Amino acid sequence: MTMTRHLDDSTLLSFAAGSLPASLAVVAAAHLAVCPRCRDEVAMMELVGGAILDNLRGTAMRGPVPPAPEAERHPPPAPPPAATGEVPAPLARLIGNSLDALRWRWVSPGSWLRHVPNAGGRLHLFKCSRNVTLPEHGHEGSEITMVLRGTISDGAVLYRPGDVQDVDDTVEHAPVAGQEGCICVVAQDRPVRFRSMIVRLARPWHGM
Repeated sequence: MTMTRHLDDSTLLSFAAGSLPASLAVVAAAHLAVCPRCRDEVAMMELVGGAILDNLRGTAMRGPVPPAPEAERHPPPAPPPAATGEVPAPLARLIGNSLDALRWRWVSPGSWLRHVPNAGGRLHLFKCSRNVTLPEHGHEGSEITMVLRGTISDGAVLYRPGDVQDVDDTVEHAPVAGQEGCICVVAQDRPVRFRSMIVRLARPWHGM
């Protein structure tokens, strides 16, 4: 699997620091599981961050220094190991290993949705038939989309399995599923803004 679209540097830095919102962290970890380049960047960021902390001048304390909590005596966990299946391990823990075994909710002709519970935020999967255009929308915060199967395009950019689209509140778009359709996982830290009145009215029913 060869990735050409990667996580933004600011997203990688937040992930390395443990400050990325939970739902976004799931998709980021899923991409890291299949992307050696981004794993290497996170590992380097963790090394640099650790070196900076080690070089900070300590503050004198009166009395004996209490032992560090157990969690502080061990380094943070390494980025996820490389994955070989369609569903990377960080996501498989929430949805299982098979995309074909999932149950979907019909949204509109050629598109289906599945919410992912227990992810600490807005995390769901969507499935589209070939050439289906998703509703045009903007963002009130950050959104990370990862292709699991098939392809999607956004303007002139094509996203294949393992690729991620990492966007913020400056982006408005309407991605299109490829000739073979697509299954993607998408996370947001805040709700999206749909242009279509029909889609906005349907949001409560679909939980979007």
